[in-house]
Amino acid sequence: MGESMQGLKRSHRCTEVTSQMVGQTVTVMGWVQKRRNLGSLIFVDLRDRSGLLQIVFDEDSVGKDGFEKAGSLRSEYVIAVIGTVQKRTAAVNDNLKTGDIEIIATDLRILSEAQTPPFQIEENSQTKDEVRLKYRYLDLRRPDIQRNLMLRSRVANLMRNFMEQEGFLEIETPVLCKSTPEGARDYLVPSRVHPGSFYALPQSPQIFKQLLMASGYDRYFQIAKCFRDEDLRADRQPEFTQADMELSFVDMDDVIDVNERLLQYVFREAIGVEITLPLPRMPWQEAMDRFGSDKPDTRFGMELNDVSEVVKGCGFGVFTGALEQGGSVRGINVKGQGAMPRKRIDKLVEFAKGYGAKGLAYLSVNEDGTYKSSFAKFMTEEELKQLVTAMEGEPGDLLLFAADRNKIVWNVLGALRLELAQELELLDENQYNFLWITEFPLLEWSDEENRFMAMHHPFTMPVEEDWANVDTDPGSVRAKAYDIVLNGTELGGGSVRIHQDDIQEKMFEVLGFTPEQAYEQFGFLLDAFKYGVPPHAGLAYGLDRMVMHMVHADSIRDVIAFPKVKDASCLMSNAPDVVDVRQLEELGIQVEETEKN
Repeated sequence: MGESMQGLKRSHRCTEVTSQMVGQTVTVMGWVQKRRNLGSLIFVDLRDRSGLLQIVFDEDSVGKDGFEKAGSLRSEYVIAVIGTVQKRTAAVNDNLKTGDIEIIATDLRILSEAQTPPFQIEENSQTKDEVRLKYRYLDLRRPDIQRNLMLRSRVANLMRNFMEQEGFLEIETPVLCKSTPEGARDYLVPSRVHPGSFYALPQSPQIFKQLLMASGYDRYFQIAKCFRDEDLRADRQPEFTQADMELSFVDMDDVIDVNERLLQYVFREAIGVEITLPLPRMPWQEAMDRFGSDKPDTRFGMELNDVSEVVKGCGFGVFTGALEQGGSVRGINVKGQGAMPRKRIDKLVEFAKGYGAKGLAYLSVNEDGTYKSSFAKFMTEEELKQLVTAMEGEPGDLLLFAADRNKIVWNVLGALRLELAQELELLDENQYNFLWITEFPLLEWSDEENRFMAMHHPFTMPVEEDWANVDTDPGSVRAKAYDIVLNGTELGGGSVRIHQDDIQEKMFEVLGFTPEQAYEQFGFLLDAFKYGVPPHAGLAYGLDRMVMHMVHADSIRDVIAFPKVKDASCLMSNAPDVVDVRQLEELGIQVEETEKN
């Protein structure tokens, strides 16, 4: 059983005790990390969120009862200790912040006993994710996870400070909203008062922040919870946090300027990384052509090379076939990997198939200048030579080619260069390469919907000179949209918004909405815009992703206190779960049993 604190007050956290305090009496509280019994002395490492502190129990100082009590301590017991700070005489630990001092205990209270935890509370735990997430409250005691969450708290505060200095107002927008089918799937919340009607949880505060601009708030900011019912990946969760903003009377450059300074401030103050401004910008088309991705990792080369012109007359059907279908042939040069074993290349082919490729063509340039290739027999010596020259191939290089529709070729080679960079250890995690991607296409064709969809959302402003072509060539219209990318991750994105009725109406028409459908979904926004709306633009960051990069975590789960797993469930609380039949009846909902496959 635990004792009560009986009026005891903690004087310091563990690592707030320093060598300047030798001789002083302190009261510290925390968890027992480990206990070592040396017979006449008992050593305990005490842990709290600040770190570790060594406590020494000897019978002379703590008394017979106290010494016996110290002998009963186990890991994860919660204790309070009163004692005197002294310099360590032996075994100074340079790895510990408090490694040169210890506390000689004069009083010990056991505040709470603990069972043996299912895994050790230690950094870089090798325990299976499932076990860690089931006992997340224990996992959260681990120093590395605690550091992550403390840094996250710091980042959120730094953002708020900066935004306030820049004249932004923090305004909360609703979490119970109206469902809009554009974009990812909504989470729905049934209404008891309006049977058969549902709220949706917001995928982003988009419409409300635009309304705040129409209401004259000029600059809005919010750290907002957002929800998307979509399949999860390492950097996705069903609920996530956005650092969201909107500005009035601005254009793209104003938004980029304030955000570059925000990033510079947050990265300097939070983790001591200096970012040089202005950040580079790259049009979407260039990013796709060079890196096969609209969120390129520019920490290494291995850029894509379009060799369509070089191979257009060759005898290799895979290449010429792709070109006849309106596609392209592109390659990457994996420097110095010409001797890669066939088995490994076969694995890369399988990897490429996962991204939609039918296969992967390869050519190794041997050290003696001869070629080993999967397609050499279909091409003349001269054609092969021209291809290698176009790829800047040198002895010892491995050239990999994809031939298909552009979208597939970009996808395949974009993913392949990242896979190879990881394998060949070309990535420096202490290098922070920021990049703005601009001039996105306004629309992208959806085979599923058989229509053009908004690449960002239906309120994104087109580039004025392109807008004239929207009827004849909708795919060529660029958007005033911009993404901020860091080391191959999209950290945030935004756009200049449409504030003119005629453009907005036309945009809905291009997206296949009838005026009635547009009004039914977005009527309140369209109405608001009839009463005087300023030009406005905004941007939102994925806060979880930003902190993930700052702490070099592999997944955003490591920077979220209570994350969900792959199937969007919480292993600790067992959400989602069935609910009481009475609750369902109140909501007018019937649940149908579906057979499990």
